[in-house]
Amino acid sequence: MNFCADLGGMNKIKWHIGCSGFHYKEWKGIFYPEDIPRRKWFEYYSSKFDTLELNVTFYRFPQLKFLQNWYSISPAGFRFAVKVPRLITHYKQLNDCENLLSDFYSTAELGLKDKLGVILFQFPPPFKYSDERLERMVNLLNNGFTNSVEFRHESWWTANVYAQLKKQKIIFCGISHPGLPDEAIVTRKIAYYRFHGTPERYYSFYDRSSLEKVADTIKETASVKEAFIFFNNTATIAAIENATLLREYCKTIN
Repeated sequence: MNFCADLGGMNKIKWHIGCSGFHYKEWKGIFYPEDIPRRKWFEYYSSKFDTLELNVTFYRFPQLKFLQNWYSISPAGFRFAVKVPRLITHYKQLNDCENLLSDFYSTAELGLKDKLGVILFQFPPPFKYSDERLERMVNLLNNGFTNSVEFRHESWWTANVYAQLKKQKIIFCGISHPGLPDEAIVTRKIAYYRFHGTPERYYSFYDRSSLEKVADTIKETASVKEAFIFFNNTATIAAIENATLLREYCKTIN
């Protein structure tokens, strides 16, 4: 079931559509010209898209100098989504990590400044819903930032979860992922959605109707003013092609 408040209005949305990461050798010669060295790939990517989801921060804690470099290279108006390290979401699962999370927030803010869009928390499949876990989450996340939470267990897709996240101004991250609900859930004025590839995760290309369904749901939610949509089907050029298709479609409905 969708949790979309104030349905029925038609509003102008600021769309941010891009990819989950940019450093993929499979894109060389198709998206990245052959004569561009790898150190110039982000500069090229940011000339074509206005947003990027930083997956690299999931695997290791971000270094300030790297964030500052991406900030300086990217054009004005570029927006980053930054993925919280798996040490916090997967290994500790938000237990005893107040200082770690505070350091992460500070580093992201210092490094990306006005280009920091969303902080993304991706939780692992064994992270099932419980009252205690939901309470821990809403108490720990700093609502001075724009936070989005992505779940990989279907027990989180409930009206109670949507209502609690909405109350705390936390975004429920909608996903297209094998075996999980694919609704575009909206819990605040900023929407967030990730296409992971289905039926084959990271590989599958999405047809136009699948993309339009998500965009239309977000568009029809009158409260939404801004939307971040990322493609994680990056094992092929599908992510670039799908992001381009969706971006062009969103121009026609805005």
